[in-house]
Amino acid sequence: MGTVLTSWLKLTLLPPIGAWLIRMIGRTLRPDAQKNGAIFAKGRGRRPVIAAFWHDQQLLMPLFYRGPGASVLISRHRDGELIARILARFGMEAVRGSTTRGGPAALRRLIELGRLGRDLILTPDGPRGPRHVAQKGAVLLARATQLPIVPVAVAYSKKKPSPVGTASNCRCRSAGARSWSAG
Repeated sequence: MGTVLTSWLKLTLLPPIGAWLIRMIGRTLRPDAQKNGAIFAKGRGRRPVIAAFWHDQQLLMPLFYRGPGASVLISRHRDGELIARILARFGMEAVRGSTTRGGPAALRRLIELGRLGRDLILTPDGPRGPRHVAQKGAVLLARATQLPIVPVAVAYSKKKPSPVGTASNCRCRSAGARSWSAG
């Protein structure tokens, strides 16, 4: 009973908190790349894309995508459900699957959604790695949908160093970040 209650609380309370935290982090960042947002700018005739974020850079991905919706490949792992619920608060649809669980069905669903004109978002290196080494899934998806793959990287850094002893001088550097970029 305790595990069911804990899971329910986690999946009910954490998504709004997680979405709020992502938005608050976003308010502390200042975009500084010329291309920022142009990738996902919705307009007449803009073709859908496959956006590829590295797995370790996906936290701020919802801040980059400001379109009416996208389909995001998310693991079937239980933590994937939490991520799916957070992304739903940004208007994104989860397609569940990974290399080890439900991959072929997820790939078929993404192909279908891509052909319907949805933007597709995935992490080509996955949670198990190797880190920053793309696996074949994004290429298979691009070949099947004829959509371009747009590699997206997220970076943020401080403009000025914080004084010693301040909260942003702790190990969690992203909380004190001042800028971000995509390209």
